[in-house]
Formats: sequence, structure tokens, C-alpha cells
Amino acid sequence: MSTESVTAQVEGVDREAAYVRVRNWLLAVLTVSSGAVDAISFLGLGKIFTAFMTGNIAFLGMGIAGYPGAPRIVWVLASMAGFAAGVYLATKIVKPSIQSAAHEGEQTTAVVWPRETTFALGISLLAHLCFVAIWLATGGQPDDNLIPILLAVWALAMGNQSAAVRQLNVGGIFTTAATATVIFLAGDWANGKPLTSEEHSRLRGVLVSLVIGAAVGALLLLHAPLYAPIFPLVVTPLVVATAASIFRDRDEPREARSILKGHPLREIDKAGSSQR
Repeated sequence: MSTESVTAQVEGVDREAAYVRVRNWLLAVLTVSSGAVDAISFLGLGKIFTAFMTGNIAFLGMGIAGYPGAPRIVWVLASMAGFAAGVYLATKIVKPSIQSAAHEGEQTTAVVWPRETTFALGISLLAHLCFVAIWLATGGQPDDNLIPILLAVWALAMGNQSAAVRQLNVGGIFTTAATATVIFLAGDWANGKPLTSEEHSRLRGVLVSLVIGAAVGALLLLHAPLYAPIFPLVVTPLVVATAASIFRDRDEPREARSILKGHPLREIDKAGSSQR
């Protein structure tokens, strides 16, 4: 093997590691956004989540039971329907990248961040913009007739984001819920298989980001309610723009991909995907 070939292979691995670091940061930022969205929707739109569907399913059961103070069933269903629609839309968008990887006989993690993922997140911006437009038009105080519409619109954005991130096949990361992340961490400790520093950083980052996002959303709703939803509308485009710039070339050089099949970062993602 020539010196030039070895150098190219090393550069390929270094580039991949840099891409993974950027991806992890973008996932953390998206989690901050979804944390703010859930805080604002829960506190300002009838105690209903637009990202955390597990909570909504529990609320649905409470509503069916007729428990006093339970969120309205129609509003819960509006959020769940919007989320499902977002997942469906994003899955349709990112499907070509999955089929392409499968056609080449490779794992879907062969591309750190496909252009379809960026496009799907870009589509979610339309839902964010629609939400903000309605919110501002009502002075941040939507009536009961508009609340289910707002819930459905924002849930659509979150479902879109969830499906787009899921197709990245990053173990324990969903950006709209922390349950899988906690399971991944606790399960790994129980199995006596210490996580790598990269995994620790990635999973901790998501948990911390969710707390930060929820805190920011709650503070904005408390002190500047009219402008609270603008925060996710600003954060998400930053992620889209960064991804579009850094991952503008979807396909990595074939030579680098062949080397990276055995690279530790690849094994991390494979292990994470199999444990979900």
C-alpha cells in the first residue's frame, strides 16, 4: 500500500470523526429546541406535549377515565395526530437515502448525515413558522378553538424532527424524548460494559440539552410569552443551515467508507442501533 493511500485513509477517518462530532452537536441543539417546544406547549397549551408522545398517551388514558383536570381528549388526539403526520412525512423524505445505502449493501450509518435529513428538518420549519404566525396573531393567548390547531402544527414539526433523526441510526438518541437515552445508559451500566467517551458525551449531551431547552422555554413563557415560540424557530434553522453547509456532500469517498466499516465510531452506532 502506497504512502499516499495510507494518508488518504487516515484523512478519511479523521474527517469522519469530525463529522460525527458535528452531528452530535447538532443533535444536542435539536434537543434544546424540542425541550423548549414541549415546555411551552405543556405550560401554555392545555398541559399537553407536542414532542413527548408517551406523556400524551398517558393523558389520553386519564381523559378516557374522566379524571378531573385531565387534558382534553380532543386536544391530546390533535397533538398525537400531528406528530404521526410529521413522522410519516419525514420518513417518506428520508426513505431514498436508506434505500440507497441498502442497495450498496451497507449500513444506513455509512453516511453520517444524509441530505434528506437536512431537507426533512427544513420542511419542519414551515410548521414552526405557521405556529409562530398564529401565536403572534393571537397575542400569545390563543382561544380554545385554536389550541388544537397549534398543538397539531407544532407536533407535526416534532414528529418530522423525530423521524429525521431516527433515520440517522444513532443509538439512544431521539431528540424529542429521553426515555431511550436513560435506558441506554442504565442498561449499559447494568451489563458491565462501560460506554466509550464519545457515547458518554453524546448521551449526556442529549439529557442536559433537554433540561436546558425546557428551562429556556419555561423562562420565555414566564417573562416574554409573546416571543417564546420564536426560540425554536430560530434554533432549528441554525441546525438546518449548519448541516446543509457541512454535510453538503451526501456520499463519502468509497475508499474512506470501506475503512470506516471497522472504525470504533461505526461500532458505537451499530451497537446503539441494536440495543434500541
